[in-house]
Amino acid sequence: MKKVPGLSLALVLTALAGCSSSPDFSQSIEREEPTAEHLAIKQSFMDVYKHWQGVPYRLGGNSFSGVDCSAFVQIAYRDAMRFDVPRTTHHQVLLGKEVPYEEIQIGDLAFFKTSHKVNHVGVYIGDKQFMHASTSKGVIISRLDNPYWASKFWHFRRVVNSPE
Repeated sequence: MKKVPGLSLALVLTALAGCSSSPDFSQSIEREEPTAEHLAIKQSFMDVYKHWQGVPYRLGGNSFSGVDCSAFVQIAYRDAMRFDVPRTTHHQVLLGKEVPYEEIQIGDLAFFKTSHKVNHVGVYIGDKQFMHASTSKGVIISRLDNPYWASKFWHFRRVVNSPE
């Protein structure tokens, strides 16, 4: 049998990539067409986003002069859903129930581990996108399949219509 140079390295890299704990966002997430209710929820969140788009990031901020990710999620839920969520990611991650990425719906919270001690949160708005307060770009919409966010992904949580 002839040995092909680099083949064993390619096999090892392929095997390691398969062991990744991040979901494969290249596949379709939504299995069904969004319902009228989900589209109405998306529109409510998009209305909030239009008001906050571009507001700069500020740790601890919760106003148009600067907002952090958890405050933006708190404001978005209050204004779009008339639903109160806690102020910090530490407390937001305790809400509702975890849902697998194959079952996410518009309005679910997307959590990321951006470093050993820092978590990030945004609101899923469909089509592999979430709105959030980015530390570098302020309030924006990002894609879950962006390599940075895909590598930092932690899990989704459903907080509305949850049993808790």
